[in-house]
Amino acid sequence: MKTKSKTQLFLATGSTDLGQFSRRRFLGGASAITAAFVAPSLLPRPAFAAPKKGGTLRMGKAHGATTDTLDPGTYENGFTTGMAFAYQGRMTEVGADGSLQPELAESWESTADASTWTFKLRQGVTFHSGKPLDAEDIIASLNHHRGEDSTSAAAPIVASITDIKADGADTIVISLESGNADFPVVLSDFHLCIGPAKDGKVDWSAGDGCGAYKLDNFDAGVIATLSRNPNHWRDDRGHFDSIEMLALVDPNARTSALLSGDVDAIDRIDLKTIHHLKRAPGVTVHSVAGNQHYTFAMSVNKEPFTDNNIRQALKHAINRQEMVDKVLQGYGVVGNDHPIGPGQRFFNADLAQTPYDPDKAKWYLKEAGLDSLAVDLSAADAAFGGAVDAAVLYQNAAAPAGININVVREPNDGYWSSVWMNKPWSAVYWSGRIVEDQMFSTTYQTGAPWNDTFWSNARFDELLLAARAELDEDIRREMYYEMQQILNQDGGAVIPMFASYVFATSEKVGHPEQFASNWDSDGERWAERWWFN
Repeated sequence: MKTKSKTQLFLATGSTDLGQFSRRRFLGGASAITAAFVAPSLLPRPAFAAPKKGGTLRMGKAHGATTDTLDPGTYENGFTTGMAFAYQGRMTEVGADGSLQPELAESWESTADASTWTFKLRQGVTFHSGKPLDAEDIIASLNHHRGEDSTSAAAPIVASITDIKADGADTIVISLESGNADFPVVLSDFHLCIGPAKDGKVDWSAGDGCGAYKLDNFDAGVIATLSRNPNHWRDDRGHFDSIEMLALVDPNARTSALLSGDVDAIDRIDLKTIHHLKRAPGVTVHSVAGNQHYTFAMSVNKEPFTDNNIRQALKHAINRQEMVDKVLQGYGVVGNDHPIGPGQRFFNADLAQTPYDPDKAKWYLKEAGLDSLAVDLSAADAAFGGAVDAAVLYQNAAAPAGININVVREPNDGYWSSVWMNKPWSAVYWSGRIVEDQMFSTTYQTGAPWNDTFWSNARFDELLLAARAELDEDIRREMYYEMQQILNQDGGAVIPMFASYVFATSEKVGHPEQFASNWDSDGERWAERWWFN
């Protein structure tokens, strides 16, 4: 394959031997990053209503577990993510138009090889406790996720940091083991929130942040209440007087709460009943295409998934289009067993789609020395709306191939602590990431805490490091193309579909005309960006 040979030649010799590529000099700053990430279809449009202040927004979230904590290294679901964006700040943020924008970092620049980044901090920012933001807060907050003993889910995306130091009270210099053209984007990750430092560490249990809202109460798996921060550094965010976040994991309870007026907005609509919700007076349904994808993650370190023939058999035994039609009700597109969505810069449109082919699945079983296969698949609606239904569809589609999938209906509460990464095969949702490196590093790099398939591939890891430091877009594209192919052919995740973000609001909720597509419900920035009409 041409792409593969060019990449291999580049990694081996430092040259593709295809003439002189012009290496883009990465000048840094918000404008440089923005130019790299704005998609033509996501250009900003004017808001259609002016924000108003006041009122209490009640948000029904499809997530929330008794095991949730305020430690940002443990954030793993839509409840903690939405809460974190409301009361905490980060160095950078992804705007509704898909561009990277300054947040606590006012500006940034890098060396020509993108291995050293200098960030200028915004002045006048204070935490809810009254402490002014300074460089030590940034250092302590990022170091919370670093080190050999780190259990943070963000550990892989900060692992390349070799040094963080202050250059005065308002400047941070971050050195990386190799170049990373996407590094300012990494700092927008929901885990990498900034808290006040004390003796070089951050006490996350105090719930002190510098976001648009103050965290007043957090009852894990039940409710979080927040109130507007009157001293927030920007006046175009945080329009509600207060917010109540309710953990309504059951989709019927969530929908009923919206229809009865007990909540003003809900996420993750039950798509089986969306037509009823669309007809309901005073309710508006929103659909936003993004990088969210649903997976069935196999633990490749456990039998029978250690054999790639078994993995390939299961990838050919799933009817992807049927799932998009019946589970997503058409609100999504077919996936191809890798996590890069069609709207991303380096999506491999040339990669052949894995078809539903029971005969091919049987062939792979024979290659594994089997005539049939029996395997358990754990699922719950906590994984994604319709996950149990999807597992049953999978069960029916796989039967002609001699594959007996036993669908294990797991409880919603505790699913992410007791089932995910504990049971050998389980349903999972991923919100995706704005850049390919972040998604790959978080979920597929060898040893990553959230590598939920426990998969390891030396070639993939080699390409991951090389692509991260590569500033030439053409060479970088080839590397990411091959990485998607490797996952398709060898990975432990069956990724049948990319799902649009579908959520609903009361007609009294106002919002910008354009919703962010990097996370659910306006990039999980709904608390900051919405208002009452």
